[in-house]
Amino acid sequence: MDTPARRHGGTTVTDPTGIPREAAVEAALGTLDLDTKTRLLAGRDMWSLPALPEIGLAPLVMSDGPIGVRGVRWTADDPSVALPSPTALAATWDPALARRAGRLLAQEARRKGVHVLLAPTVNLHRSPLGGRHFEAYSEDPYLTGEIGTGYVLGVQDGGVATTVKHFVANDAETDRFTVNNVVAPRPLRELYLAPFEAIVTGARPWGVMTAYNRVNGRTMTEHHHLVNEVLRAQWGFDGVNVSDWMAARDTKGAIEGGLDLAMPGPGTVYGEALAAAVRAGEVDEAVVDRAVRNVLRLAARVGALKGTEPAVTALPEPVDGEALAREIARRGFVLVRNEGALPLAPGRTVALLGAAARDARVLGGGSAQVFPDRTVSPLDGLTAVLPAGALTYAVGADPTDEPAPAGAGFTLRAVCRDAHGTVLGEGSLPSGQVQWIGDDLPEGVTHDTLHSVEVTGTFTPRESGEHAFGTRGLGAFTLTVGGETLYDGVQEMGDEADPFEAFFGAPTERGTVALTEGVPVEVSLLHPLDREHAAPLPGVLFSLVHLGPRRDPDELIAEAAAAARAADTAIVVVATTERVESEGFDRTDLKLPGRQDDLVRAVAAANPNTVVVVNAGSPVEMPWRDDVAAVLLSWFPGQEGGAALADVLLGAEEPGGRLPTTWPARLADAPVTEVTPVDGELHYREGLFTGYRAWDRTSAAPAYPFGHGLGYTTWEYEALELSPEGATVRVRNIGSRPGREVVQLYVAPVDDPVERPLRWLAGFASVTAGPGEAAETEIRLPRRAFEIWDEAAGAWTAVPGAYEIHAGRSLTDTRLRAVLTVAGTD
Repeated sequence: MDTPARRHGGTTVTDPTGIPREAAVEAALGTLDLDTKTRLLAGRDMWSLPALPEIGLAPLVMSDGPIGVRGVRWTADDPSVALPSPTALAATWDPALARRAGRLLAQEARRKGVHVLLAPTVNLHRSPLGGRHFEAYSEDPYLTGEIGTGYVLGVQDGGVATTVKHFVANDAETDRFTVNNVVAPRPLRELYLAPFEAIVTGARPWGVMTAYNRVNGRTMTEHHHLVNEVLRAQWGFDGVNVSDWMAARDTKGAIEGGLDLAMPGPGTVYGEALAAAVRAGEVDEAVVDRAVRNVLRLAARVGALKGTEPAVTALPEPVDGEALAREIARRGFVLVRNEGALPLAPGRTVALLGAAARDARVLGGGSAQVFPDRTVSPLDGLTAVLPAGALTYAVGADPTDEPAPAGAGFTLRAVCRDAHGTVLGEGSLPSGQVQWIGDDLPEGVTHDTLHSVEVTGTFTPRESGEHAFGTRGLGAFTLTVGGETLYDGVQEMGDEADPFEAFFGAPTERGTVALTEGVPVEVSLLHPLDREHAAPLPGVLFSLVHLGPRRDPDELIAEAAAAARAADTAIVVVATTERVESEGFDRTDLKLPGRQDDLVRAVAAANPNTVVVVNAGSPVEMPWRDDVAAVLLSWFPGQEGGAALADVLLGAEEPGGRLPTTWPARLADAPVTEVTPVDGELHYREGLFTGYRAWDRTSAAPAYPFGHGLGYTTWEYEALELSPEGATVRVRNIGSRPGREVVQLYVAPVDDPVERPLRWLAGFASVTAGPGEAAETEIRLPRRAFEIWDEAAGAWTAVPGAYEIHAGRSLTDTRLRAVLTVAGTD
């Protein structure tokens, strides 16, 4: 039941008492028969639950996040605000900003008729090779919990539910459907469960999503101990537990393991199968009632159950999506190196270099993708603010040498036809990707009547030469460009272990055509549908892909170096691609793809004022980092990334980010790199020592430590005072510009009687001050910072003794320290 009030970040959030809501839930439950109850738990379709008009229940609609709200239609005809990646949001170290992001997403969800947002992802950055690293927040459980709490509070401020995911230990993608992650009790509690516990107790989320994987032998959709005993009984979670899509495998195991909703519907392990299990005496109907009660409570909270007020009756003030996306981007940018190159001095000429400067990657691959109404690239952003003649651009190096979904220069539509060739409906495509999942089809089209989809339209080249075209997906394709058929055949399944990778994975080049800059040409990709090559989820998934003329890489790099030599400052934008960072697979290395490292070296040799912008959602190796004047991490910066980048480069705004994760200099130095199961099992042998906790035990130094980030001013730490409530820190801006500082507190035991990390994050706060001004902040030190999980007692236990409290700018740049004595658990 909702608590009357809860506090977070100094703000009180008042909820209805929950008593009338619970009465309405019980009344509705009492009128339902067994078949109706089990049908409700099975879902109606890909994204919704069935309506039950007899009890006043509207269909509950869910949608993927976490950086935007896609809605039930994955289409550019219904665009979504695209915020920066979760790594960027965590890099702000600002739970209040995360809460504002959540309120915007709630606003987007209501606009799209969505009740439940399938977000946030609060798994940890256990290894830098994790393929979905960009979609999670941090390597640190405390920072993850604080940012996640702000996010959940914000979404639910707007009356929309969240599903905190993926519960639990879903920290890599390899064999994610079947892997058994073997995790000892202490690291499971102190690391992987910790952010979920913080969010459940601090934000009272209305939903949690259980993961595909197993933990210590039990699949998470059937994990009675972690769901019923820990999540619900110990933490007090009273929301809905929904499976990751297609994760539920066993009727009796799932319902008794605490899984409320098996998605997507209606063909799941619930529905008729669950009703039959009850009638056969295999499952107690009271267990079904418990799950239905949770679903009805969720419906009541979001306003989908008549007869009771929703949890939120007064919505927050409207949020400007473009402005907030731009603010989060610049607040998340992390300036890791600056030898006086930034901000750019007025009047300087700039050479902007790199394929990603023109065609920015603003979000990660997989289910997190949305279609924004607009995307501002670095080239767009700098062109808008620099005077005429001050900016030149050269490609320099492309991060990929394989075709990518058709984008710039293409004007495309998807035409749907039945078996007789009659057009059923059409939809626009901002790129060559068709990603229709469930009933996410153009108006007038159904799966029963759909026989073929044709991607058709025109392509106007930006440069002359041989252009490559191809396909991505499974099944039959006919590809035609300028009246010439380049391919007419069938693409079969390869060696992909993850079925999603077959559809979102490697494109196949089918042929080349000589084209002229500015001269449009007709393109068509016809894809007849068949059961043999159907997608892993009900839907249509395939792509028209394209690659521009291949030029000699050395020639391109030489052109970029010449442009850099002629400019006052060179800005190189390097990036990963969807084939490097995406859902469905893990990374094999941390190298930038293509010849981008060679490009940076050549440009740095040509111009000592070289700034490198790293457009990646997670760590990459930067072997040239000490040879350039500045390095700025932009993550996947969302739709307004280019505008935010111009703000920061020119000094209108300060880069506000701090690293939420350690960046290694080389993959070989990283303490934890194992993400591939052996014989179906992945053992978390590192125990408590992941992220900076592990780096503190190695002789290797990372490229940039946890918490690191520079601004445009200088800070002096003046005082640290401890009290029973926490710490008070006073800092002073001794630079010439106003700025923002993230004050970080780390706890280090003086003489540790138990095995623990050398130090760990225990609190943080942001302050702002003008030149010469001092700022003071109070930071709470939670009791949990001094506790361990006692495996023998099955409880949290304080470890008594002396602890040094370090205050500073990062893990390795602490400026003040004081000693705190902690008593044991009573």
